[in-house]
Amino acid sequence: MNRSTAGLDPFARRCIATGAILMLAGVILGAFGAHLLEGRLAARQLASYHTGVTYQLLHSVGLVLVGLVGQAAGVATRLRWSARLMLAGVLLFSGSIYLMTAGAPRWLGAVAPLGGLSFMAAWALLAWHALRLRA
Repeated sequence: MNRSTAGLDPFARRCIATGAILMLAGVILGAFGAHLLEGRLAARQLASYHTGVTYQLLHSVGLVLVGLVGQAAGVATRLRWSARLMLAGVLLFSGSIYLMTAGAPRWLGAVAPLGGLSFMAAWALLAWHALRLRA
């Protein structure tokens, strides 16, 4: 069995499945916000909620991308960390926004920047991995 017929390697499978599940959850949360939260939240809260959804959706696709890169070019430590940091970013950034929208204490907003830093580091590691690949 060669690489093209063997299916996905475990890293790629985990990244793609996790990204797809997060994307599904993001679509559900986006619909929930558009249909059930509108009119119940202040405009600023609703805008924050939508920001959380947008970042979740973008980084869900990013996680799928990391899995595909790992499948195509091989997995390196920096790629594994990129995947971990994208997931951490979704949980910290979007998760803290969702919790605050649901009434969690405002101090939880201090967690969101950690998620943002996780996103930045994840993309930097993915770029570094791509630049280190041989032609």
